[in-house]
Amino acid sequence: MRGRLRPAMRALVLGGGGITGVGWEIGLLAGLADAGLDLSVADPPDLVVGTSAGSVVGAQVASGVDLQEAYARQLAAPVHEIGSRMKPGTLLHFGWAALRAPDAAQFAARIGRMALAAPTVSEADRLAVIASRLPVRRWPERRLLLSAVDALTGEVKILDRDSGVPLVEAVAASCAVPGVWPPVTIGGRRYIDGGVRSGTHLDLARGCACAIALVPLPRSFGPITSAAEHARQLEQQGSQVLIVSPDAAARKAIGRNVLDPRRRAPAAQAGRAQAQTVASRVRGLWRPGA
Repeated sequence: MRGRLRPAMRALVLGGGGITGVGWEIGLLAGLADAGLDLSVADPPDLVVGTSAGSVVGAQVASGVDLQEAYARQLAAPVHEIGSRMKPGTLLHFGWAALRAPDAAQFAARIGRMALAAPTVSEADRLAVIASRLPVRRWPERRLLLSAVDALTGEVKILDRDSGVPLVEAVAASCAVPGVWPPVTIGGRRYIDGGVRSGTHLDLARGCACAIALVPLPRSFGPITSAAEHARQLEQQGSQVLIVSPDAAARKAIGRNVLDPRRRAPAAQAGRAQAQTVASRVRGLWRPGA
């Protein structure tokens, strides 16, 4: 398997974690840039994988957005955001689906049916929120893979610039938290959050020599495959993988509700501070021998 690796290929994988996940990831990337590791412009990845919140960040990184400007936007008042939280009934539905579904696809399909029936803001209103998060709204030339899930079948849909789907719709689909935000219509089908199948889709970095995964929510739920399991599989194939998750200070800044726009700025600040403690490990993987 090692002979199949592409030594020059480096992947940046960005996981889900709500609006605070967006803030923490951008803060951490801005902090790495402070330490001389600009993963957006100066030393970019060959592949960017984004799931849910990570799709928002991934679209910006792959587009070469200035990380300091992206960080400043996280500190600004969240005037375009809509606050929400997971309701107890939604959480119970997740638990029930995890107990009843025999596999990951059927679990996702059960969650998808709940999402299709849930009262939410309109799809148009949600698309406007997503558009406000993206300073660049066209697909980048750099390889960007975004995950979503078919609400009826539970099957994973990987979207890229060749999918024929506008970037805003692709990001919105990947961010469509079931029971909170509306499923997104693409090609006559409805799609929900890619995190229903995997919080990171780190397995999409298969074949890359190294992968750095920013994972705001490292714990998996039910049949959802964890980042740690995907990392183990990649390492068995010869890839080097580094998973970075919020430290204690970042978890405190994020709080209990990852969908609270008021926590975005503290999460970003905590991510930037945490970057100083992980920069050497990231550098060792990203620039071996430097």
